[in-house]
Amino acid sequence: MSEPNPSPNSQRNYTLWFMAVLSLICAVILSVLASALKEPQMRAKDLDRSKQMLISARILSPYGYFQIQDNDQVLPAQYTPGGALKKTDKTVYPTEEQVLEVYRKRISPFLVNHQGEQKTFQEAAINEQKYVQDYRKSGYFQEPWKLVYKVYANDESGENNKSDKQSVEGYVFPINGMGLWDAIYGYLAIKPDGDTVIGISWYDQKETPGLGANIAEPEWQSQFPGKVIFQESPNGKTDFAKAPLGIIVVKGKVNEVLGSSPKSHSAVDGMAGATLTGNGVTNAYRDVLAPYRPFLLKLHEASTKGA
Repeated sequence: MSEPNPSPNSQRNYTLWFMAVLSLICAVILSVLASALKEPQMRAKDLDRSKQMLISARILSPYGYFQIQDNDQVLPAQYTPGGALKKTDKTVYPTEEQVLEVYRKRISPFLVNHQGEQKTFQEAAINEQKYVQDYRKSGYFQEPWKLVYKVYANDESGENNKSDKQSVEGYVFPINGMGLWDAIYGYLAIKPDGDTVIGISWYDQKETPGLGANIAEPEWQSQFPGKVIFQESPNGKTDFAKAPLGIIVVKGKVNEVLGSSPKSHSAVDGMAGATLTGNGVTNAYRDVLAPYRPFLLKLHEASTKGA
């Protein structure tokens, strides 16, 4: 006597149950993996952010080794215990932990308002981690309290504890805007005079490879050190209260478009075939820096008095 054939309904039910169980197993596996990878992912993000900020401050080379300022030269440096950097004749690549230690030693976040007044996160009663995460995409420059980072000078004694007595050699501003395809994020480091560029970094962008994506390349970023963000008047003087703020990405070469005019001091070469990305970079610097003007003016005034 032959076995009865299973009904179509039972076959469908079996298939549905099998799919449901398989989906549940996959969901559990993905959940476990996500949980297990969360800490490494957070560490990777923290490390990348630290590296990019150090690159903009020219403490870390875009090629991965530490640097130190020696008069007008930037020379290779090596990590020493305690986080201090010392000059070296060879290229020494630091470990991830050493990069993070130098970052913690040399970089310190704080907040400024529309009047250029400063406060720590604690003084402003703001949770730093939540603030940094919540406003990354929209931009810190749009908030009542805006994010800035102090860059402390290298202390070869290894005793730098980020105190008010420690020398500050610059300030880093988070920059964001829109490129051709999507949002772009970077850092701009300025000297204590509130005007002269130390360096930049564009680290998160989805621009066209070989064209607009060149904003993330060291060769293009190397144009920025020494530029000024307060654009000079045609007579070569700067009206800090009214001067346009930012760095302009020209269409073509600066020396061909602007020559040696005062405006060229706040301009960099464009990228062939990437005019819209260049416009996005120009707009990002202009839009983000404008709300920081009162703070930048205070820096400039303080540096002038101390000169």
